[in-house]
Amino acid sequence: MRTFFQKALTKRAHTSLFSKSLLGLLLALQMGQLSANTDNKPAWYRYYDKNGVANISSNVTPNHIRYGYEALDRNMQVIQRARPYNSETDARQAPQRAAQARQREQDLKLKQAYTNSHIATQQRDNALAHIKKQIAFQQEQLKQLQNDRIVFKRQEMEYLRKVKPVPEQLKNNLNNNLTNLNQKRQQIQSLQTSYRKTQAEYDRIITRLKALE
Repeated sequence: MRTFFQKALTKRAHTSLFSKSLLGLLLALQMGQLSANTDNKPAWYRYYDKNGVANISSNVTPNHIRYGYEALDRNMQVIQRARPYNSETDARQAPQRAAQARQREQDLKLKQAYTNSHIATQQRDNALAHIKKQIAFQQEQLKQLQNDRIVFKRQEMEYLRKVKPVPEQLKNNLNNNLTNLNQKRQQIQSLQTSYRKTQAEYDRIITRLKALE
């Protein structure tokens, strides 16, 4: 009878020990996972000086930048490397960095002004349509001035055919008409130039916005 109870107690003790061991293992795995999740952040920074001596600190110093350094986690494992600073390389790359900074600034302004390429396309079409209307209006006025000149020239030829002096008013009409014709042609040419420039500028903007989308 005692042997039976002794075996039962021994079996229960073994079961309890196994459960505690299993629980301990699970806790250890969980703690290890939590540690792994936090160990990927730099805890130390190490650089090697000109003599090959390792120097470690909790922050990046000028010497770290000068010699290049390694970012270490709490287990002293390398998680990131930074190259040594080179003044000559930095000087050569300065214009490129400046150009990239300007491009980023311009891209930001484009997004703030137009949001996307679709809105920019609508604004381009509206702007070009407005210029087209102005050109059409100026061309109609030019056509009227040309018709007026035909009338004035006929009147002038009639006086010359009859060998009569051309009236001063007719002369003034012809001179004013010629001045207005030249001005109207310049206005139309200016509007046509504005149309081409506006189209080219918007096309550049739209192309850049599409590249950023």
